Formats: sequence, structure tokens, C-alpha cells
Amino acid sequence: MFLTPSTAQYDVLQGEYSIPIIALSVLIAWAAAYTSLSMGERSHKSSFFHQNLWLVLAATSMGIGIWSMHFVGMNALALPVYIHYDRILIVVSILSTMLASFLAFYVSSRSRRTKKTYLITGLVMGTGISVMHYVGMAAMKMEGVIYSYDIGLSIASFLLAVFVSCVALYLFYMLQHQSERFLIRIAIALILGLAISIVCVTEMAGVTFYVPNDYLLMNGESQWMDVLFLVKSVSASIALLLCLFLFSSMLDRYAEHQLRYFDSLTKLPNRRRFERNITNFSYGALAVWHLHDLESLNRAHGYTFVDEVIQEMSHLLTSTKPPLIDLYRLDGHRFAYVARDSKGVYALQKAMERTAELLKQPILIKEQQVKLQTVCAFAISSIDEKSLDLYSQVMAVLSHPTIRFQHEIIYYDPVVHNQSFAQSIMDDVERAMAENELYVVYQPKVSTAMQKMIGVEALLRWEHPEHGFLSPAVFIPILEKHDRMMDVTDWLIDQVCQQIQAWQTNRKHNWPVAINIPGNYVTSPRLLNYLMGRMECYQIDPQYLELEITETSFVKTIDGAIEAVNKFREKGLAVALDDFGTGVSSLSYLKKIPISTLKIDKSFVDDVPQSEKDAAIIQSIISLGESLKLNVVIEGVETKEQVDYLATTCNSLAIQGYYYSKPLKAPEVVEWYKGF
Repeated sequence: MFLTPSTAQYDVLQGEYSIPIIALSVLIAWAAAYTSLSMGERSHKSSFFHQNLWLVLAATSMGIGIWSMHFVGMNALALPVYIHYDRILIVVSILSTMLASFLAFYVSSRSRRTKKTYLITGLVMGTGISVMHYVGMAAMKMEGVIYSYDIGLSIASFLLAVFVSCVALYLFYMLQHQSERFLIRIAIALILGLAISIVCVTEMAGVTFYVPNDYLLMNGESQWMDVLFLVKSVSASIALLLCLFLFSSMLDRYAEHQLRYFDSLTKLPNRRRFERNITNFSYGALAVWHLHDLESLNRAHGYTFVDEVIQEMSHLLTSTKPPLIDLYRLDGHRFAYVARDSKGVYALQKAMERTAELLKQPILIKEQQVKLQTVCAFAISSIDEKSLDLYSQVMAVLSHPTIRFQHEIIYYDPVVHNQSFAQSIMDDVERAMAENELYVVYQPKVSTAMQKMIGVEALLRWEHPEHGFLSPAVFIPILEKHDRMMDVTDWLIDQVCQQIQAWQTNRKHNWPVAINIPGNYVTSPRLLNYLMGRMECYQIDPQYLELEITETSFVKTIDGAIEAVNKFREKGLAVALDDFGTGVSSLSYLKKIPISTLKIDKSFVDDVPQSEKDAAIIQSIISLGESLKLNVVIEGVETKEQVDYLATTCNSLAIQGYYYSKPLKAPEVVEWYKGF
């Protein structure tokens, strides 16, 4: 109520504020703001879950947090009267803040935001906070006590709530890239939390409590009645807030895992999951279905129609998949079945025969019959073969000039197919360099101490017009075997030097770039001459180039490699020993090799920190690198647990892996750097 009672009949009720409880209310407001802003941020980053899910979680966190802070703040004022709470009004007050928070986050999450947008969101959020306060006050039942509001302070508190909401949401959405930094996110949340607390204090300052002149106070003692209900409610709210935060973190990790390892269209494991598994495990057989000439369907019916074709194909292939057989979507027109062991080979053969019969029949898409052109390449592992060889074999089948797309199952025959795929790679590599089918991506290296990018590694990729995306693990061994990697490495060096020059043009991006050098090229005088020529041509300082040389290349020609590395270092180039721990070199060689960086292979990281043995090994390698005054870089880091563990093992460690970023094209590196 806004009317002041007659002073002849009522006395003003005095109370005392508890500073610790006020501090607790501020802390609750900050925690709520941090949690809700984190969830609001995820609504922009994750496409696996619908944006509204994150907005609902953010609104729930904000509503619960503001309510908890408000009721704790109100009860910081100790009054010598009996107080209890109307449960229904309390629920209404919570729901009002949740609804207002959701509407505010929803409106401000739109891609096109204007000053009007922030004004609307501020009005919505401010109204929600004010409604929650007045409904919350109405929920406080004090027998014989009435209260009035100061109109001026009430209006001021509402305007302050609107202003605070506008500023906080504006800061968050304008700085959402920077908000990925932990300290900046905390600062934004603290601003919002403090502001909400100030609004609450202003609102409470505008309330005056009155009791009749003959009202019997409780012996002058400050009394918080119905405290048990309040404590239970606020405790439950805070517990729910923590649960929401943990739940959102779990959802975030799940979404990140799904987006990284699963195809968004078919929900099948993707190429990255396939390459990871086929590299790390032994498989009995591999069958790849190739869908031919999807481009003509796309031209005739559009992308949406082709997406439905692929989804229908996914359902069909899934329906024929036997137990213990894994199915992947490799790219736009290929699916792969993998038999986990030799026992599954026969089952896979039979399943492929059933699949071939089904594919001979047209499939129905939007009431249109579509007759697909398909073929299946099948390779069976022998005792001495690696699983990765299976992929090269099926690619050899698919690239053979005699292949026809008539739903056949074609088994790999080394007599027929052995040279065709390799020859295709050899024939096409010159064109690939000239026409940019070969291209370079860059994977950031992040310092755990400084929490910033300190360099990148240049990696080769090949988008083949016939074979699709070719994994480096497939084409690089072929090029090395036929002595073509020197030419490709020269091309890579030229591309990297061009890119370094482009990055340095604006004088903002001076990142050292690491380049992998094939083992047989390390000791060739041609390499140093070419490096010096390119650096002179593009005016590149040697400090911005680092050469990564594998451990096995040193083992084969240790004396020549040491001499070559000495020459590189004399010219100012940094040299990294790549994949350390996977070779067979003696540790006594390590002190002789004038390297600057030690790169630890990802195989030592995969099971850290769960595996005590791997953890002990990686600690030993890091300690060895530190004792030799080497920079230490760890590859293949993919989880927060790995990062947190590794950060405790060394003061100045560099981490490279999908946890921070996948390999990116040059323009994407700049955008990633700005947002990190």
C-alpha cells in the first residue's frame, strides 16, 4: 500500500539490518547471474540442443536466484514481530521472475539487436524484479502490522531495475566473445548481481512498517518467525541453482561431444570418430557405401530434398546393421560399416548383401521415387595389416576406373586395386597444389599460464573432387613412399610464409607457425635453401617459423639430423621434436639434439588423468623437458579434465587439441583469437 497510516493510531516499527545476511544475498545474486549468463551464452554456441532449452534454464536460474537473494535480503531486516509466509504468493513471485527473465533473454538473444531491443528487455526484466518484490512483500504476513511505500523510492527502484537490466544484458551480449574468458564473465555477473542487490535495498528502503500504538512487541527482541520454512526454501533454491549449473555443464559437454563426433543430419558417428577409432583399434573388415551423383539430385530438387535422401539412406543402412558392427557417415556421399573383429566379417558380408538388394529398389522421398546409384567397397583385414590400411584399400576400390555404381559389392583385390588409388593420388597431387584442392589449416596452441594463443601448427588437408575429403593419414604415406612429400612440403612452406606475411600486415597478428617436415627431407640441403629463399621473398623473420621433425626421423639419421638442426638454429629457426615418446630413440640422443620444443604425442594424453600409468609417464616427460629447458607442447587434448590435470603439472605448458579448437582456416583463426 502507498498510504501512510495515521500517526495518532500507529507507531513506526524499527528494525535492524544484519550485514552478514546482506552479504549473503549479494553472493546469491552473483551466483544466479553467473549461472544464468553462462546458460544464455550457451544458447548462442550450441546447435545440438534447441536454443530455447538454454534460455529456459537461464531464466529458471535467474528467477530462483533473484527470489532467493530478495527473500534473504528482506529478512536481513530483523523486526520484533511474528512473521509467516503465504506459500502461494511465494510461488507466484518466483514464477514472475522466471517468466520475465525468459522473455528478456529470448528478446535479447535475437541476432539483430538495437537500442529498442535492450530497452524492451530492460523493461521486461525490471518489471519482473519489481513484481517479484511487491508480491514477495505481500507474501509476508505480520499480524497487526501494516506497511506503506514511498512513491518516489518505489519509482526510483523500478527505474533502477530497468536501467540495471538494460546495462547488464547489453554488456553481456556485446561482450559475449570476451565472456568466454572466465574473469570477464565473473565481472559481468558481479555487476548484475550487485545491481540487483542495490535494487532490492532501494525497494526495502522505500518500505515503512507500522504497528498499532497498543501492539505488544516481542520484548524488544528481533524475531524471525517461520524461519524454518524460509531456510528450507532458500536452501532448496540454492541447491536447485547448483543442480541447474551442474546439469547445464553436463548438457554442454554432451552437446560438445555430439557435435564433435556425430553427424548432425543422420546422428551417426562422423568421419572424425571413424578416423579416431580406426587409428586406435584393430578391425576385421570395412565396407563403404558410395552414393553416386547426388549433385544431379541437388540441382533438380535442392539441398533439402538431398538431405531427406541421405536421412532415408541412413535409416535403411541402420536397419541392416548387425550387432557388433559400427556404422559411420564419412562425408556427404559415403557411409562406412566396420566389423569390430574377425568374427563379425561374415555377418557384415551377409548384411551388405541384404543392403544391396534393398538399394536396387527405389526409395520414396516426398512422394517421389528416387533410384540411387550406389556401390560398396569391401576390404577384409589380414593378420599383419593395420586398420588404417583397410581405408586405403576401400579407397583403392572406389577409385578404380572399372567401377560401376550398380549396387555391387566389390572386394579389394591387391592384384587389381593395389596401384590404382596410389597412382590416382600421385597423378592428382600437382593439380591439387595448383588448384587449391590441397589447403592449409591452422590449429592453435594455448599457454596454460597466460591463457592465450601463443602459436599455431600448419596442417595439410585435401578435398579431392572424386574421393572427397582425404585424411592426411591416407595420402601423406603414399606421397612419402613415392618421394613426393618434398614438393608438397615446399608448397606448404610457401603457403605458410604467404599467410604469415598477410597476418603481419596489420601488425596485430604475430604468431609463430609450426610446419611438419618429412623425415627424409630434414637432412637435405634443399630444405634450408628453400626456407631461406621463401623467408627472404616474403620478408619473414625466422622467429615466426618452427620446424616440427618426428622422433623417428632422428633415429634413422641421427648424426645428419643433428647437423641439419644445428644449421636451422643458426639461422634463427625454432625446431620441435614431434610425437615424442612414440619412437625408439635413446634418451641420450635427446641432450645432443639442439631442439627448442618437445611435443608430447596424444597417445599419452588419451587416458589422462584416469590412468595412473599414463599420468606418471606424462609427468616424467614434462619434467624431462623442463630440466632440459625446452618448451613443452602437448597434442590431442580434448577434455576439461585433461586440461585441468596438465595445468597442475607444469608452470609453462602449451596445449594443442580440440578442447580449445579444431584446425581452422586462416580467417577463422583470427576470429577465434578475437573470441578467446
